[in-house]
Amino acid sequence: MSTHQHKVLIVEDDDAIREALREAITTDGHAAICAADGGQAVRLFGEGGFDLVLLDVMLPVLSGYDVCRKIREKNRTVPIIMLTAKGEEIDKVLGLELGADDYVTKPFGLREILARVHAAFRRQVHRETPPTVAAATDTFYFGETLVNRKRFTATRENSSEELTPRELHLLEVFLRCKGEVLSRDQLLNEVWGINYQGTTRTLDQHIAQVRKKIGDSHARLIKTVHGVGYQHIG
Repeated sequence: MSTHQHKVLIVEDDDAIREALREAITTDGHAAICAADGGQAVRLFGEGGFDLVLLDVMLPVLSGYDVCRKIREKNRTVPIIMLTAKGEEIDKVLGLELGADDYVTKPFGLREILARVHAAFRRQVHRETPPTVAAATDTFYFGETLVNRKRFTATRENSSEELTPRELHLLEVFLRCKGEVLSRDQLLNEVWGINYQGTTRTLDQHIAQVRKKIGDSHARLIKTVHGVGYQHIG
């Protein structure tokens, strides 16, 4: 059980799953507020104070994707874990593009959900700690792309892309470890947390989005090292 209470928004239209999640979150020592459709979820989130969102994809009124988009318009950093019964990669990629931090595919175990929730809370604490001297500036260049830490943007030539907190974190890790070959496990431990229980495919999908946003479609900046991981070669 956690020693610090957080406020979690659970968005799930299936009564049994919603109740199971609510019970697991409250038993873990947190406050759980539930929504049964996307419209209600947006209204509740607008009231403020949430530390994490568990968000089903298939919802009435507004889809989970629409809810994710609207939440990100209000808050760039609150962790969003999407719950999806769909296994297709494109659905997961869409969720990540809209700013979700993680996803869990149904059917899932409640222990897995709590592990993901705990990892998200730990990352929030790390994210909110004072920056190191090396990370004290608001901006840095990644290749020819200007990255703004406060605005979560990547700007090159005349175009600007919004970055999710996790995409920004990945760029910072690559910048700090320029030239080093980083294994997928190293990157997952650094960005997702040492107890992350998801798959490396999540990382690969995030890397694909980062490359797209910084104009690195030919992997000239972030090189894939087959069988190992990735390398920022600059």
